[in-house]
Amino acid sequence: MGSSFSLVLYGTDRSKLETAADAALDEVHRLDRMLSNYRPASEWSEINRDAAQRPVRLSPELFDLLAACLKYSAESDGAFDITVGPLMKVWGFMKGEGLLPRRAEVTDALERVGYRHVRLDAVSRTVQFDRPGVELDPGGIAKGYAVDRVVDVLKRHRVNIALVSAAGSSIYGLGVPPSESEGWRISIRAPEDANGVAAQVFLKNMSISTSGSYEKFFWAEGRTYSHLIDPRSGSPAQGTAAVSVLASRTIDSEAWTKPFFINGRAWTAAHKPPHLRVFFCEQAKACMWIE
Repeated sequence: MGSSFSLVLYGTDRSKLETAADAALDEVHRLDRMLSNYRPASEWSEINRDAAQRPVRLSPELFDLLAACLKYSAESDGAFDITVGPLMKVWGFMKGEGLLPRRAEVTDALERVGYRHVRLDAVSRTVQFDRPGVELDPGGIAKGYAVDRVVDVLKRHRVNIALVSAAGSSIYGLGVPPSESEGWRISIRAPEDANGVAAQVFLKNMSISTSGSYEKFFWAEGRTYSHLIDPRSGSPAQGTAAVSVLASRTIDSEAWTKPFFINGRAWTAAHKPPHLRVFFCEQAKACMWIE
């Protein structure tokens, strides 16, 4: 998935913890073989390669994940969209640090973007695209899903205290570490200062995911362009500096950071699912909690 995963485990039996850690990382590798768009043989790559020509039969796990993605898309007014792949390529974020495309290139990519082009058939458990050139990008959800699966593996191995992190942007705190009675202490960085702290939270059986314009961006013609692209306009979102979401599942916290970032603070306050907490930072303005 193009990301680094890290585990911190507490317990009294080192051998048991090492076995649990090995099983957890094995699960990450299994999911990478299924979800990575960097691996030609992955199930995800097969979809991108063949779904415009024929229905592609899916494993039950991936079918359910794609169904969840389409649900996030509908609930976010299309701001979350796994078909954003063509736009990520045009803006140079798929394999590089970004570049300013021609408007005609963006317009062409938009013809191949839109979650409504993805057709799931629950009876045959297949997926098909309704036009050529559609490409799914797992970048907005795969890490969060993987973190949840890792936590499940640790629980099955009777690990009760752990911190699971994917690229430092999607994190789950299981239980309470010995050094903190409230949970795992996590610092949310200040958008304008890599060493600054905008807020601190404690994770106890809870996740946090963060999306920020400082993660991947480039300068062109006097403006900053981030990798967080609005799949409806075809351009990087403007006005938001960073969004952190707390949720009981990491798949939810990761998926919702993108539409909150793209749609802005007012939309977030009006449409946020009630079980989520959001820390919202607008550019050149103070950060605030949206409960």
